[in-house]
Amino acid sequence: MPVTDDATTYTAEGEVELRNTISIDIGGTFTDCFVAYDRRTASGKAPTTRHRLAVGFNQAIADCADKLGVDPGDLVARTDMVRYATTLAMNALIERKGPRLGLITTAGFEDTIFIGRGAQWHDGTPVELKRLTARGRRPEPVIPRSMVVGLRERIDDDGDEIIPVDVDEVREKVRLLVDRRAMGFVVALLQSHRDPSHERTVRDVIADEFPDTYLGSQPVLLSSEVLPKQNEYQRDMTAILAAYLHRTMAEELTELGNELHEHGYKRPLFIVNSGGGVNPLQRTSAVETYNAGPVAGVIGGAHVADLYGIDNIILTDMGGTSFDIGTVVEAGSRVDEFRGRHFYSHIPMIDRFRVGISMIETKSIGAGGGSIARYDDLLNLVEVGPQSAGSNPGPACFDLGGEQPTVTDADVVLGYVNPEWFLGGRMQLNPEAAAEAVRTHLAEPLGVSVEEAAFLVKTLIDAKMGNEVFKETNLKGYDPRDFVLFAFGGAGPTHACGYGTYVDARAVMTFPVASVFSAFGIANTDFVRSYEQSRPLKLYEAHSDHWLDDYDAYNDVVAGLQAEALRDAGELGARHITWGLELELRYGLQPHVTRIRSPRLALAGPEDVRAVYDAFEGEYGRIYSPSATFIEGGVEVVGFTLWSLVRTQKLDLPVHPLEGADPSAAAKGRRPTFWGPERGWLDTALFDLDLLKPGNVVAGPAVVEALDTTIVVDPDRTFRIDERASGVVELKA
Repeated sequence: MPVTDDATTYTAEGEVELRNTISIDIGGTFTDCFVAYDRRTASGKAPTTRHRLAVGFNQAIADCADKLGVDPGDLVARTDMVRYATTLAMNALIERKGPRLGLITTAGFEDTIFIGRGAQWHDGTPVELKRLTARGRRPEPVIPRSMVVGLRERIDDDGDEIIPVDVDEVREKVRLLVDRRAMGFVVALLQSHRDPSHERTVRDVIADEFPDTYLGSQPVLLSSEVLPKQNEYQRDMTAILAAYLHRTMAEELTELGNELHEHGYKRPLFIVNSGGGVNPLQRTSAVETYNAGPVAGVIGGAHVADLYGIDNIILTDMGGTSFDIGTVVEAGSRVDEFRGRHFYSHIPMIDRFRVGISMIETKSIGAGGGSIARYDDLLNLVEVGPQSAGSNPGPACFDLGGEQPTVTDADVVLGYVNPEWFLGGRMQLNPEAAAEAVRTHLAEPLGVSVEEAAFLVKTLIDAKMGNEVFKETNLKGYDPRDFVLFAFGGAGPTHACGYGTYVDARAVMTFPVASVFSAFGIANTDFVRSYEQSRPLKLYEAHSDHWLDDYDAYNDVVAGLQAEALRDAGELGARHITWGLELELRYGLQPHVTRIRSPRLALAGPEDVRAVYDAFEGEYGRIYSPSATFIEGGVEVVGFTLWSLVRTQKLDLPVHPLEGADPSAAAKGRRPTFWGPERGWLDTALFDLDLLKPGNVVAGPAVVEALDTTIVVDPDRTFRIDERASGVVELKA
């Protein structure tokens, strides 16, 4: 199809209608579920069952069905769409549980993935470790060097064949890898993004040697199909990680899909991707799902910010295992459907490997309710995290065999968490076990009381999270005081006052769906996908006054990417597609590129070419200063990224009339809570979140209990319910 000169929309036939949806986010400790059904909503949680994720998956759905008063089977059968964010990719990579793969590359380039980039010594490590240059180590390779072979073949940078593929050599190298116990192949040949024919030849040889009818058939992934872009290292690693994670995810997700279909669900299982959208399982690469849960939280936060008209937000999700951070800028202004609202990683990273896919930038650290607190007798100090007790055995207070003290145990000791009302009373906690764990492992070695040791755990974890939040805004050049802090996750509202002090944000907000906010975000996720292609084009010739005039060379790339997008959108029955085009450009022969949102989807004349350059010059000048621009060196387009967006119906947070400030109707008693050695134990008012009305104001110290989270208001703050039933934490006047 020809490229439309409208850079905003293209309309195709068909329409996606969603009435009943199920959204699932599987975390390290809990599986969260958010259901929209017959104009009603419900949220539910269940412990994550690592041995078989489908168990926790079904339990979370059943919890929501119970709250809606419907049969779980009927709920699933009447559901229009099940959307799902998974931690499978992250867990499989961290634990190195993928299959043994063989890598087939161009002779002479067998060490590309091991050499990596110069920054590979510290890529993916915390800032404090980046500074310890002498201790830098390269990441553990996914494919060992013995499983890499090279072929004597070559395609040049223009896509012309220099040396053809020797089929006999391919057979010899493939058999060698099979003898070395390869269970799959990644084919990543030089310049395959320009001409993939050599990679396809290798795949054909492997299929001929090990056809699907054999038990020993071998899956094959081509780098030219996974990521048809230049830069060998990123392209190779993206294809390798896609292959490494593929089998684990395919087996688990296929099982989930089969169970849903057995209960009457009629559509595909839709998977959240790291680019900020959802797509059918059969159209999603395993590598695209990495970090999908935190990304869903960012999408949900952007949606809520739009409802409130808030421009800048910091999103913080404290669950049982991790603390996730995201930032959204100019959300309420809707300046851009694809970029500018949330940050895409400048250097996309999975684990410690650079990849080439587009990923919304989030930061995760090991800080959650299950984070273990340890006393180091050599240094005489306490460390909290990153190790987590997970869901099994979990914190000591879970009474499932855990013996180490965790953040949740400390919260129980301090009186913040009601052991008889955890998850609305569905899970009883053992406060004696929590106190014993803190006493044995922390208080006695430190020579302090149990409550002082527990408060130290709270102080350390709050400082750890607050410091990371501050860096995530400050290091991007923003003042955190210009942001509103969103606190969600099961433990986020419990600690928001603590880590919020390190940010000094304009306000701290919590939400009725705080405990399952990422699942809520999934329920508001559009069908978004990116299609990428490297295609060098001279936008402006150096030392001349010649601008690009071969518009077809530019437009053909965009049209080809649109054809792929329309194929996928057609499977969804999409009627209206919003396009966004990003370009990677550079001056002269600079090694680094600058990514911009193109003001033109297609080029029709000189004014369009100049508009593209002006956008590049503006962005380049913003990053490096206007004095750094240098058109005299020439300007080159390096790569294209086409975004397609199909909108879905969004969930609203309805507006309610404000009532009086008096919260006494929601009071549910009092209990002592501990606020450090200086303040000690304070008699603290308790409130039921479900009974608080818009306009009610709770003065700290206070504890507001909900079915799936606890909001702790420190003595210096108030907690107000606004017109959308969200909670706003503010300093006392």
